[in-house]
Amino acid sequence: MTWDTVETWLTYLHPDKWSGALIILALFLIAGLLLSYLLRRMIRLIVERDHDNRLDKMSVGFLSKVASAFVWIMIVMLYAHLIPALDKLATALLASVSVASVVFGLAAQSTLSNFVAGFSLIFYRPFRLGDKLQINAPGGVETGVVEDVSLGYTMLKTFDNRRVIISNSSISSTTMINLSTKEQRTMALVPISISYDSDIDAARALILEIAGTVPDVEEVVGCPVTNLGASSVDFSLRVWCADSGIAAGVKNSVLEAVKKRFDSAGIEIPYAYQNVLIKEMPKQAHEDERSATE
Repeated sequence: MTWDTVETWLTYLHPDKWSGALIILALFLIAGLLLSYLLRRMIRLIVERDHDNRLDKMSVGFLSKVASAFVWIMIVMLYAHLIPALDKLATALLASVSVASVVFGLAAQSTLSNFVAGFSLIFYRPFRLGDKLQINAPGGVETGVVEDVSLGYTMLKTFDNRRVIISNSSISSTTMINLSTKEQRTMALVPISISYDSDIDAARALILEIAGTVPDVEEVVGCPVTNLGASSVDFSLRVWCADSGIAAGVKNSVLEAVKKRFDSAGIEIPYAYQNVLIKEMPKQAHEDERSATE
């Protein structure tokens, strides 16, 4: 290969030509992929060597995503500065950069707020990866384990293997219960009702006996009467469980066992019913009744 051949190849790499721009773009893409891979690899090695758990995995994961995004932003900026056509276009756009920034800011307001909220979650650290959170979602109260925190969203894995995805701005402004920061022991409150004709002491004794036989119950607190309803006497069984997931299962087990024991003991569980009072019978009904008696 002679020097003239090298010069000929170099002419194809000139950024003023389309061939050179495409070749440089390919080189920049390869460099970006390589830098992103090396960055992720380095962070993975740091986390693997952190045997004392001194690093917060959520912070490391979030900052690695930020660093990867920064790498690609720098790649795009360098490429735009290197290609004369793009550099001239960028210079021409500087005249309207204020208007463009306002339009872009309004269009990406929610995205930017999620991005900034992600930094607040990392800085204040209300929860970490693997923590169990209880939050208010559109479908009701959700309890799940923090699985990932990205640049815009936080993902929770529920106990029934669903993924609840919440924007960082929403989760940073909502009220949540972190069930992992303190003791995970949870009190299960099981509402149970009996009719007014049933014996309160006998019903309470059966409820406490059933609660003591449930394997997942760590401690039985009590079963006080909490309300005198329109047609029922309401109890609230209170027992300690290892965590909220076990407490939900204990509630279901206790309700089923109480129903079976109440049926065998003759204790009535009230249900909604209506009494229909007929103050005056229709004329035809009177005649039919009179003919039937005759």
